[in-house]
Amino acid sequence: MFNIKPLLIGFAITTLMASTFALDAKANGQNNKNKLPEIGISGFSVLSLDKEGQIGTAMMRQLRASQPVIQDPVLIEYINHLGNQLVKNANDVNYPFEFFLINNDELNAFAFFGGHVGIHSGLLTTADNESELASVIAHEISHVTQRHLARRLESQSNSQSLTMAGMISGILLALVNPTVGMAALSASMAASQQASINYTRSNEKEADRVGIALLANSNFDPQGAPSFFAKMSEKYRYASKPPAMLLTHPLPESRIADARQRAHNYPIRRLAPSLNFELAKSRIQARYQGNSKDNIAYFDRQLRTQSYGLEAGAKYGLALSYFENKNNDQAKAILESLRQEDKNNLFYIDALTDVYLSLKEYDKAIAMLSELSLLMPNNQVISLNHGNALLTAGRYEQAARVLQDFLIVSPENFIAYDILTKVYRKQEKKGLMHITNAEVMALLGAYKKAVDELQTSYEFIEGQPLLQKRVKARILQFQEQENKLKRL
Repeated sequence: MFNIKPLLIGFAITTLMASTFALDAKANGQNNKNKLPEIGISGFSVLSLDKEGQIGTAMMRQLRASQPVIQDPVLIEYINHLGNQLVKNANDVNYPFEFFLINNDELNAFAFFGGHVGIHSGLLTTADNESELASVIAHEISHVTQRHLARRLESQSNSQSLTMAGMISGILLALVNPTVGMAALSASMAASQQASINYTRSNEKEADRVGIALLANSNFDPQGAPSFFAKMSEKYRYASKPPAMLLTHPLPESRIADARQRAHNYPIRRLAPSLNFELAKSRIQARYQGNSKDNIAYFDRQLRTQSYGLEAGAKYGLALSYFENKNNDQAKAILESLRQEDKNNLFYIDALTDVYLSLKEYDKAIAMLSELSLLMPNNQVISLNHGNALLTAGRYEQAARVLQDFLIVSPENFIAYDILTKVYRKQEKKGLMHITNAEVMALLGAYKKAVDELQTSYEFIEGQPLLQKRVKARILQFQEQENKLKRL
């Protein structure tokens, strides 16, 4: 299990972007101020695809530093597999997508520049089936492929009453923290507020249309969209405070009716429950919500009353809850039984590794992961667990080799650098420890701290001229990346 807490560091990306867009808007002039962009083709006058990608990467690094992004290789693997099932059937995909989970019970999801889609963990535990979850992700993918954020910037940049800085800050805040962000956005919108709301509704309608088609074309049940809409509407009908998602994604009755009508244009698919969905849902409940004793009671009740999506999902949740409560022997018995039925299931392998390590059964964990690494080379769940197991067992050289090999194919994996830093610390290889920690800092958008780490490493690698040259080159790269953000 990887518990990596976010560090509250980063840079003022909204300010950097605001100055960029202010220049772009001025350069593009103020013609056709009242004309909305045509569907699907606009947004390029304010934001090129290249610039969008750069800003998206920078924002992701800042989010990683400031929000409770879930650094859990099994859940990362699951949500990206699900998201990419949808992306491969989408039109106008201009870059690879990255899907990530935020540890937050509130119902919210958001998409931003460069194909980044964030999903709050509360959405997984609220959805009753994978089609409902997929409907939310398909909707957010559609916001990206239709370039709604860029088009919204273009629309609002044509209003003289708006300052670009206030508008961009408000939009981006609204994505991650709607309560704060919508207030900031309202303050900057002034007389053009109603036009912006109408345009947002237009975006939502289009994302619903494209998203439901995408859901159907990806072999999910298209009824998942109106089903989840209706569930949210009913749940918060009389609530004094709506969930975050309804602040950025208004849900009037007309929108639910329209989604229901659109879904009826496609065949209903009666899908069997998804095992991975049920396991992901149980994992979030057991590891990120409630307390272990309550969770044991919750999953035990599910099993006694057979009120589960799949029995294996409830058993897995009970095993994880036992593990969190330090009942390792009970967790081990359940997980080994589950794995007998599904030997290569990554959810079971990850949890069983944690149990073996807690019981100091290092050889069992390492033997299991060594065998699986031959079957699934460079799979992030296997490689990261393997490296962590070797680290815990004190086999530092082997741990370093596994992680170094993995980083060749996944050079921006935050968890791998974090574990490798711990390996080098245990080995007292201070130069390498500072070098890998610099990569951790860079992935959090803290380039100055990354450069400081590299400069500190330099004094520990005397007599290694090749490594010193690499450190010098990396310092220049980090400085250039920071400068590039300022020049965007």
